Amino acid sequence: MNVPQQESQAFWRHAAFRELGLLAARFREHRYDRHTHEGYVIALITEGCERVRLGRQEVLAPAGSVLVVNPEEWHDGEAGAEQGWAYRTFYPSVALLSEVAAELGQARPPLFPQALLDDPSLSRLLATAHAESTSADATRAEASLLAALRRLILWHGDADRPAEPLDRSGAQRRFARYEEMIEGNLADELDLQVLATAAGVTRFQVIRDFKKLTGSTPATFIRDRRLRRANRLIHEGASLADAAFAAGFSDQSHLSRSFRAVHGITPGMFRKAG
Repeated sequence: MNVPQQESQAFWRHAAFRELGLLAARFREHRYDRHTHEGYVIALITEGCERVRLGRQEVLAPAGSVLVVNPEEWHDGEAGAEQGWAYRTFYPSVALLSEVAAELGQARPPLFPQALLDDPSLSRLLATAHAESTSADATRAEASLLAALRRLILWHGDADRPAEPLDRSGAQRRFARYEEMIEGNLADELDLQVLATAAGVTRFQVIRDFKKLTGSTPATFIRDRRLRRANRLIHEGASLADAAFAAGFSDQSHLSRSFRAVHGITPGMFRKAG
């Protein structure tokens, strides 16, 4: 009889790029809540299959494939097969990929139009880079990561995309006010009326604007920004309790539940990685 393997997670920092977080995980029951990242997510699926919803599309990522999520893209994740999935993930910042792209002769940060990549060469390079990320030889770890990122950017990036047009719609202007209100008051009670008052609209308009521009609810967006604030504070050395309070969570337990639902690890694991 086949016994299902236990879920497991490990998170650490790259030997040569200390701002780069890496995750090795195996999940069967865990489901990621809808969320975003300020940077990129590059995930090599090593076993099973993951189901991911990015924006309005749904992707099934089998073993051997690579999933790429661009900055600020709303997404979730769950098992796409009965046995769940295992994967090796990189979380590079926009600054890191911009630096690599610039060395490759590209003037702008790369974007990846295809979320699911079937590229055996890229998969091998990512597997090597992930395995060598903790190498005592930092130069070796650096070289293997750069080789993988070079393949990803040159073969799958959209370097020739046209400049994005300015969105001057009323929803976009209002959304800037919502963001300003949320970022400036994360530790306070935030509700629809607060956002509606800031933009001079009804609560129903607030809901419509968030749905149009993010595909999510105001509550989901606020939680996402609170988690980002907590992440930064923890990375800067704040205690978990202080980070929870400053980011607007009711207590440390509330932060821990939300953190694991979005990141698959606990805040303590994130903090331990440094």
